Amino acid sequence: MSITRKFQLVFFLVSLQLTAFSQSHPTIDSSQRDLMEVLAKLFNGKATTSEEKKLNFSFVPAAGYAMHTGWAGILTGNVGFYNGGNANGLQKISSVLMDVTYTENRQIMVPLYANIWTKGNKYNILIDHRFIKYPSKVFGLEDQRDIADGYFVDYNGMKLHQTVLRNLSPNFYLGLGYYFDALWNVRELDPPAGFKTAFQDYGIQNKNTAAGPVFQLLYDSRLNTINPLNGMYASVAYRNNLKWMGSDTHWQSLQLDLRKYIRFPANSSNTLALWNLNWFTLNGRPPFLMLPSNGWDDSYNSGRGYIQGRFRGRNMMYYETEYRFNITRNGILGGTVFLNGQTYSLKMFKDFVGFKTGYGFGLRIKLNKYSGSNICIDYGFGKNGSRGFAVNLGEIF
Repeated sequence: MSITRKFQLVFFLVSLQLTAFSQSHPTIDSSQRDLMEVLAKLFNGKATTSEEKKLNFSFVPAAGYAMHTGWAGILTGNVGFYNGGNANGLQKISSVLMDVTYTENRQIMVPLYANIWTKGNKYNILIDHRFIKYPSKVFGLEDQRDIADGYFVDYNGMKLHQTVLRNLSPNFYLGLGYYFDALWNVRELDPPAGFKTAFQDYGIQNKNTAAGPVFQLLYDSRLNTINPLNGMYASVAYRNNLKWMGSDTHWQSLQLDLRKYIRFPANSSNTLALWNLNWFTLNGRPPFLMLPSNGWDDSYNSGRGYIQGRFRGRNMMYYETEYRFNITRNGILGGTVFLNGQTYSLKMFKDFVGFKTGYGFGLRIKLNKYSGSNICIDYGFGKNGSRGFAVNLGEIF
């Protein structure tokens, strides 16, 4: 059975902006527009200009289709705000994002993600909490291609990640966190008969728990983390899962996440964005479903052009380049083209084979011009006929 190819339809029913107290904000070009203003003109007959608020809230009920979900109903919202105001234009924007999704494959996803900057950017508080009920496809390890279309494994999952980082010097932070991941009711739904799958060979367990401290070094010169126009992000996160803290086994991992944003041309709002994610297993034996895999990074966005979880291994190296540009002069419509590549190995920095490339294009709809949040609709292509849509509220990286 080939990977499903269907036309994606996404329709947006409501776009709201939560009004609150006014605050100082860098000047927004009066010619710029967002979806809130377009809807106001459509329903009220007036070209009302949205006002800057202390809380810039975007709310979108939507429906869509993605490779790993089938048809889905989505209720999603995010809020962008400045702690202590932004009179000097140097305060980083804080954001909170929450979704509720139910899909054709009977998946339920409820993520809550927060990136909070305190006054003067002294502390950065990161929260990533997610509940999932997630029948989804699994495939082989590293470069195995024995089950080209995969088969379904069902499970429930809870992710509770939180980190607090302290400013040491301009844009440089050091932090400590606690990560807890739990999977339960893990079971294969339709494994191929007469064939021992990679999941079976690795070892299936009904329950998996990983818990332990995380140490993170962070450099972040982006002023807007929702939609960066320039700046750099570099994170090194070391995770140590410990039995006495609740982990089933002792294993360690390391993530190196590097991103660079360049205005190109320099006098425009077009952006060349570069991303490199290195996800390594240092030692131990992580559960199969917690191994590095495309689409299972913290934002679930890597590997456009392939179904989530198509590739998996002990070590992953991932690269992506994206060019973001305006289509309309008022900024409400934009576009993107992207190219990515990924490779996997049993050994860190060694024996990486079978580089898998993906590429594609996308549309951007400006939901809120003050927070910079976009509705992102992308179509990606991969190897061997793989293709499909990716839909996101906020930029992919």
